[in-house]
Amino acid sequence: MKVAFATQDLQRVDAHFGWAKNIAIYDITSAGYAFVENVSFEGDLQEDGDEDKLAPKIEAIKDCAILYVAAIGGSGAARVVANKIHPVKVNQAEPILDILDRLQEVVNGTPPPWLRKALQKGQEHEFNFEEEASHD
Repeated sequence: MKVAFATQDLQRVDAHFGWAKNIAIYDITSAGYAFVENVSFEGDLQEDGDEDKLAPKIEAIKDCAILYVAAIGGSGAARVVANKIHPVKVNQAEPILDILDRLQEVVNGTPPPWLRKALQKGQEHEFNFEEEASHD
């Protein structure tokens, strides 16, 4: 399953979703996690109130099951949820690797219902990819 992190410094979840300079994306499995990519939005930041700034961010995380943020507005949260991505707000800036370690422990234990649903999203993408690959 892919997990996205709104980050300014690529180390911590420390950004409001709409104003994040970066979205770091990791893939997590029961065996571990790996960095997938960083999507940078340095030049894409618009004036406050510009809802279009969310479109490229939503596009960047569309394959993710979970999004960790320091903050997210109502409109952004609605759009994230509409894309079947579970937003998680952290109370203070937190290292991404610490979150990944905890998340992996939960994945390997008894995940809560929301996380089981998120894991299913990741499996659906894997299944669809393999199905499409077999038709080539």
